[in-house]
Amino acid sequence: MVTPAHAHFASTIPPRFAPLPSVPDVIVIGAGAAGIAAARSLVEAGSSVAVLEARDRVGGRAVTTSLRGHPIDLGAHWLHAGPVNPLVALGHARGEPLRKAAQDSHLMVGRRRARPAEKAAFSRAFDIADRAMTLGASRSNEDRPVGSLVPVGLGPWRDRIALVHALVSGRPLDEVSLHDWPSLEYGDNFFVGGGYGAYLARLAQGLPIALGTPVGRIDRSGTGVSVETEAGAVLRAKAVVVTLPIMVLQESVRFTPALPAEIRASIDGFRSGTYEHAVLHWPSMPFRGRDRLASIVGGRHKPPGLLTRIDGTPFHYFEMDAGTAEVLDAKAESADAARRFVRTVFAEHFGHRALRDLRIPAVTEWRHDPWSRGSWAVVPPGHAEARNTLKASVDDRLWFAGEALSREQWGTVGGAYAEGLRAAGEIVERLGLSRG
Repeated sequence: MVTPAHAHFASTIPPRFAPLPSVPDVIVIGAGAAGIAAARSLVEAGSSVAVLEARDRVGGRAVTTSLRGHPIDLGAHWLHAGPVNPLVALGHARGEPLRKAAQDSHLMVGRRRARPAEKAAFSRAFDIADRAMTLGASRSNEDRPVGSLVPVGLGPWRDRIALVHALVSGRPLDEVSLHDWPSLEYGDNFFVGGGYGAYLARLAQGLPIALGTPVGRIDRSGTGVSVETEAGAVLRAKAVVVTLPIMVLQESVRFTPALPAEIRASIDGFRSGTYEHAVLHWPSMPFRGRDRLASIVGGRHKPPGLLTRIDGTPFHYFEMDAGTAEVLDAKAESADAARRFVRTVFAEHFGHRALRDLRIPAVTEWRHDPWSRGSWAVVPPGHAEARNTLKASVDDRLWFAGEALSREQWGTVGGAYAEGLRAAGEIVERLGLSRG
């Protein structure tokens, strides 16, 4: 894999970690949201923990960097599903600067702003489509592509609705399981001042974490379990929590003995989801209003998603889906191709003169990141049980956790964090590691 365009950006939070114990009770592999959650929970229960992280930072696919003095997230940005997201409740308890996402959004039709009647029609069409897909999933025992349930009678809004849902699903809707659909519809979403990645980095402070330590092999053939790093060091423990992204598990980490067939098949059946950002600095961006989504309907070029005026700054996200990424990857220098694409889209809808102060300081490429290999894991039709299958422990020594296992919050940091808590709780209960 090539070096992703976002790899050189540094986190805004300097690491401050505890030393690793020489003989931990539990080894946690990966210091993303699931790994941080598992480690915090185990430490609070009195267990000794060693966290091994391949990157030179924590947070996984959530990282906050500084651009022109502003904290900007290059990965996860939304705290989705407020009522069920543990990071929302924890953020409130910690006094984190959470703010509710705006409900109002922008809509353009071609090169003009939508009329009130058009905005109302667009909103109604979205509601009709969401109800049709959600009801279809609840009433059908047959797993099929969710795209087959997008109503055909939505007029000019249908293509836009399908494009948005494909973006947030990570793949075109014909490649997404119907039974994976009715989720993430849980009310308020939030943002956190200073960035989501920075929030996770604060949660990791003081934990026993070793950075720059990729794992090559996990061996449970003897008593307990041993973990061998790619550098050849071996660490032993009673249990291991593997929180690596599913796409990484598909292509790296050797298991001795081999994983049970149903676990291996569940891992290998996921597809890589794509959700990328081009970060724009554009003071004269035509849209006003802090943290607002924007949709553009009509024209040759249709951006899958826009988030404007992030935290009230001149920064914006131009969001790119799997189809856009595939087109960019066919060109030389895909990050520069992304910048050219952004300019082409905005020139069509706003004119070239409007772009005089547009700069694009960052482009994400999580699909090219060797420690991610995608933005999240997508369940294709016929693979709906995989998330639950992976929740089962292997020999009461090996647990998996991460966003891919979350039924309610797949593809999100909140879902990953919840799964880390679940795995840690099961380990404490099964192995009696609590010293409280």
